[in-house]
Amino acid sequence: MAENWFLFLRGLLIGISIAAPVGPIGVLCIRRTLSDGKLTGFLSGMGAATADMVYGAIAAFGLTIITSLLVENKSWLRLIGGCFLLYLGVKTFLEKPADHAAQANQSGYFGAYLSTFFLTITNPMTILSFAAIFAGTMFTAKTSSPIILVVGVFSGSATWWLTLSLGVGLIRDRLTANHMAWINRISGAIITIFGIVALTSI
Repeated sequence: MAENWFLFLRGLLIGISIAAPVGPIGVLCIRRTLSDGKLTGFLSGMGAATADMVYGAIAAFGLTIITSLLVENKSWLRLIGGCFLLYLGVKTFLEKPADHAAQANQSGYFGAYLSTFFLTITNPMTILSFAAIFAGTMFTAKTSSPIILVVGVFSGSATWWLTLSLGVGLIRDRLTANHMAWINRISGAIITIFGIVALTSI
């Protein structure tokens, strides 16, 4: 029992450490929280958390065939992800702030979730990060289970995105339309730069 808790806590810390660095996903979640509300920002983060869980499972279960396939096709994945980042960056930069709060709907929530899942899953460096972190971790059927570690990874990532969306949501009501316009421009420019970096590193 104690060993299972240790594995879960280890996964929790791994999930937080993978999610916490502010990259294009973080910028996107912050911007969506400010423009569309905490739930949209949180669901955007959950898309990334789900992708982290998938890659964490691949690394934890030692699925070398899938890992090799992803690494071999990393250029194509980077191309797809980079182009999508450019699209999101330009779209965000040009988007005008709404005059009123956006009306929440299921399709909008699903789109927020799906877009960040797609961006994270097309980043081959994520699987390499998990593989490096899990290196040297041995599992035996009798003493431990990689499932517990993977659940910990997902929980850690989800905890980070929940904390971020709630924290950013606290200042949402204090922002004017002019503030939001600048947030859109800055966020769009940053996301576009990440897209250019992804494309030029192919």
